[in-house]
Amino acid sequence: MQDYIDFAKKNGVSLLNRGRCQFCGAHTKRGIHECLEVFNLGFQEIDFSKIENHIYRFLIVDAHALQHPEIHGRWSNHFHLTRLHLIFEYEIKWAYDLSPKLSDYLNRYKIHKQNEYLTPPDILKRGAITTTEIKEKTTNEKECKELIRKWAFEVYGKWSINHNTVDDIAKGFLYRK
Repeated sequence: MQDYIDFAKKNGVSLLNRGRCQFCGAHTKRGIHECLEVFNLGFQEIDFSKIENHIYRFLIVDAHALQHPEIHGRWSNHFHLTRLHLIFEYEIKWAYDLSPKLSDYLNRYKIHKQNEYLTPPDILKRGAITTTEIKEKTTNEKECKELIRKWAFEVYGKWSINHNTVDDIAKGFLYRK
């Protein structure tokens, strides 16, 4: 399995290992590498084992992936943006068992859309909220969850040029046989 460094190389991107994150602008000292550490370890105050907290795990993953598309596979954008679209526009109460179903649907979808590409917003214009901002500005679980929802919605909005495409995917997913 390719890691983020391999994907960046494949996408022709040189990763910077100092300063702010080169993709989202998070206040880091070691660039994207530290940004990923915060993403992976920075939300310890939320107990994701509680059913009502599952949604925040999905929002975190989707927002972060969409702020950093250069370090993910091309179809990752379709998955994460569609999931946010289903959550925000169709008010789907996302659960873990839906993710593999969406992935399976996308695998069938992309057979007929091999050249489809979602255009990401410009680097550093994919939402002002970042992982470090959430980590620094939240002192309790409720505050953290509110900021995570705002972050995901903000990132989702920055990808608005692609909303019609993901709406078609969402409808196909919702009404699949």
